[in-house]
Amino acid sequence: MFCLHYLGGSACEWEGVRRHLEPNVVAVPFDLPGFGTAVDSSCTSVEGMAGVIADRIAAMAPSRWWIAGHSMGAKVALAIARRAEDGDRKLQGFEGLVLLAGSPPSPEPMSDDKRRDMIAWISADEDTRLRKAGEFIDQNTGVPLDPSAKAEAVADVLRAAPKAWIAWLEAGSREDWCRRIGILRSPALVLSGSEDTDLGPAAQVCLMLPHLAKARHAVLEGAGHLLPIERPETVANLIREMVGDPAEALSEGQRLPDAYGALIDSSRVNTRLRDTLHARAAYHGRAYHPSALDAVELSILRGLVDRILPEETGFHKDIGDRIEARLAGGTGDGWRFAELPPDTQAYSAALRIVDAAARAAHEVGFVALADEAKDALIVALATGRLPIAEGAFDGGEMAKWFEDLRSDAVRTYLAHPAALARLGFSGIGAGGDDVSDLPGFSEMRVGVREPWEPAAEMENVR
Repeated sequence: MFCLHYLGGSACEWEGVRRHLEPNVVAVPFDLPGFGTAVDSSCTSVEGMAGVIADRIAAMAPSRWWIAGHSMGAKVALAIARRAEDGDRKLQGFEGLVLLAGSPPSPEPMSDDKRRDMIAWISADEDTRLRKAGEFIDQNTGVPLDPSAKAEAVADVLRAAPKAWIAWLEAGSREDWCRRIGILRSPALVLSGSEDTDLGPAAQVCLMLPHLAKARHAVLEGAGHLLPIERPETVANLIREMVGDPAEALSEGQRLPDAYGALIDSSRVNTRLRDTLHARAAYHGRAYHPSALDAVELSILRGLVDRILPEETGFHKDIGDRIEARLAGGTGDGWRFAELPPDTQAYSAALRIVDAAARAAHEVGFVALADEAKDALIVALATGRLPIAEGAFDGGEMAKWFEDLRSDAVRTYLAHPAALARLGFSGIGAGGDDVSDLPGFSEMRVGVREPWEPAAEMENVR
């Protein structure tokens, strides 16, 4: 497992984790350019750092490997994982990643005041740098480190090249890799500290998990941002469990009832309709790669659909993906509100406005909210009362967009074979491929079903 450190850290931060991982996992920590023993390197962009690390991995030529990234290192790890999944031949053998308090693919959430302060003191006089480095470590831990561990962490910060430190704060942390990373298919372990104010659990849920198709998220209670230093044994145990039992493939979707599946495959259903229904029933899991929206926008769309549709259906989890696929394909019902732009633009802008409203009201993104808070925002959205500070649409326009979303969600839901089975809809069996001999229906009385008609999966349909 190749391990990448946080801003101001070095390979040394992984020493405790490395000891606890042995002998099951061989940890190989690297110094990122500008830090630790690599202070003379000028490759400080995300692309540059990823290239340096990729070359070092290729030089070792491991047959099986994972990559772990902490904070700044997580963004670099994501870039390497993307290259590996895209078939970079020198990165063969990649199996998964571990992201600890990770800087996400999107620009890192950090206040301008904090950014300016961190840039200012890194090049200050020696006493100021020593004092501020100590404060930096204290601010990023849930509880104070023991003196020796803190001294080592402070020493790492002080030997970082100021140019590399500033380059990350001014540029690297602001790079937007959202669309380039897309959604990774490889197993991933995401760790966050409950006391981490910037890249804690909510940030990981809103900005990191949307990019991972198969992820486990563990929150370390009482921990801050410096997880490998604060909780080396816990981190090692979680990594060992993940590597030993990677996240299993996501479900292929809800299995259709046997009777309804038999109807779809019968001669009463024509081939074109049968193929369409099988395609609708297929579920590709969270590995679906959006192209009209980015991964974060898709996660917000999925979150809205989860609250719009009834939970007991069990198959609505891919409805958001199907709406996104419609947007990407440019298909739809052929109309929109005149006040709104084309659907793809409207969806992208509106989803970001919903997320901004959630952050304004609750200080976390929409997908990290409790269901009750989500529902309250949705009610405000539907009634044109969503508080909007800035955005492309006003409250009334957002309400119209939400009307379109509900229509898309319900129409997509009702077209799903599992929904047809729940409703007992047998109209698909009205005719096969031979148009000269359509079987049709013979029993037209209320409450009487034909022998071939499957019963509804729902006892009461409203």
